[in-house]
Amino acid sequence: MRATAAALSLLASFGAHALTADQAFRMAGAEEAEQRAAAITQAVQAQASQVPDARLGIFLKALADDAVKTAGGKAYIVGTDDKAVDAATGAPATLPADAEDVVNNNYLRGVIDIAQAALALSGPDVGERRTAAARLAAEPDASRIELIDKALANEQDDGVKALLERAKAASLLASDVRDQRMQAVGVLARDRTPETQLLLNQRLADEQDPAVRKVLQRALAEIADNLAWGERLGEIFSGISLGSVLLLAALGLAITYGLMGVINMAHGELIMIGAYATYMVQVAFQRFLPEALFGWYLVLAIPVAFLASALVGAMLERGVIRFLYGRPLETLLATFGISLVLQQTVRSLFGAQNVGVENPSWMSGGLALLPNLTLPWNRICIVIFAFLVLGGVAFMIARTRLGLFVRGVTQNRAMASCVGVNTARTDTYAFALGSGIAGLAGCALSQIGNVGPDLGQNYIVDSFLVVVLGGVGQLAGTVYAALGLGVLGKLLEGWTGAVLAKIAVLLFIVIFIQKRPQGIFALKGRSAEA
Repeated sequence: MRATAAALSLLASFGAHALTADQAFRMAGAEEAEQRAAAITQAVQAQASQVPDARLGIFLKALADDAVKTAGGKAYIVGTDDKAVDAATGAPATLPADAEDVVNNNYLRGVIDIAQAALALSGPDVGERRTAAARLAAEPDASRIELIDKALANEQDDGVKALLERAKAASLLASDVRDQRMQAVGVLARDRTPETQLLLNQRLADEQDPAVRKVLQRALAEIADNLAWGERLGEIFSGISLGSVLLLAALGLAITYGLMGVINMAHGELIMIGAYATYMVQVAFQRFLPEALFGWYLVLAIPVAFLASALVGAMLERGVIRFLYGRPLETLLATFGISLVLQQTVRSLFGAQNVGVENPSWMSGGLALLPNLTLPWNRICIVIFAFLVLGGVAFMIARTRLGLFVRGVTQNRAMASCVGVNTARTDTYAFALGSGIAGLAGCALSQIGNVGPDLGQNYIVDSFLVVVLGGVGQLAGTVYAALGLGVLGKLLEGWTGAVLAKIAVLLFIVIFIQKRPQGIFALKGRSAEA
């Protein structure tokens, strides 16, 4: 605020079109909000034909920051050090004892924002001018056409020019002259965005002239055709994103259930443990490391989530599962009870409410491909992460010693034991691996949703469906099933709604399993021998 006061002092000596005390008071102290809004608009419109007055911008910023007081028909800008300056002259002033705060409601804040955007059109920074032009285009007003024309005459940047032309065309949509309205529709039709579609639809509802309505309808049809591609691609990406989440959740189950034949109803809770491990790493970074390192917490959270879930899985296998091999019903009941214990344990440690896990800054925002299609970075990262995990699991199963032992024990436990494979240890390693992958799924899910004790319950059923549909024990089938169900579900959601889409997918799976009980790929593994 000291800078503001200094700038006002310097500007006091400039220009013949300085902000007057009466203008400043009417903008801040008029009784009615509409009167204040009119005063602000008049002051900004005056800039279209006069030398721009920087003091007006400074005063509007002070208004937006609630740093203006009024007393005795004058407005004062008050700094954080409680020192005041005269809003009109910028000179230091003594704030009267009866000075009153200026209160802005939402309507006035919107007016002030637009006024600041209009003034920013004459600024030196291209980015600020672009932002200002976009703001004016989003909220068109015929009273700003003169100001926009002046900005267009001086503007050199093509991007800002295009936005200004769009703002002018949007403002002319309500013109009384038919040709101007038709010309405005032609300009806006080239800007095929959802915002333009909304603007033209609003105009179409009020338009009475048949010729203009015809032009509006043709423009809206062209925009709708263009936007349809963005919507279709968006639905496909959403399906792939959902499929990658299902893939992550089902990969661990493809090992514990698909290869080992263990119906692990606690798989969802292993996912939950991975999510909470991610939360703990985030908290540790927030409390004990510099803020600049926070963006790296996810890099450490990935192995921590894997190890936490793998450790719990190993304890589960050693403590319970190993005594129940070959008895799937008892395994189901035992792991269901364990899942309840794990949920209650987490509730006791962290509470029943969800905990917040933030995205690192490099996962925020999105990749804009089309006007109505922006792919969120966190979703893109999860798709990539899912396929990296898939590649790692496939490599481990096909190329490593542990993978060889797992396949050997799965196909013929007695023969594997005869050739020296420690089958009990292999079972523990395999179960811990499947559990660790569930932890990785939890780490990924923490970046796109809430983390709570019930997190795993949302994915346990879908995980079993993916494994069964893909073919028990088949990684390739798991991939096809996860992505297929994800894309199919999202496409049906856009057509029938979420509930009917879920029912339709379940019916599809039931019919498919009836026709092909072994799933997409043939059944292999211990279950096949049972």
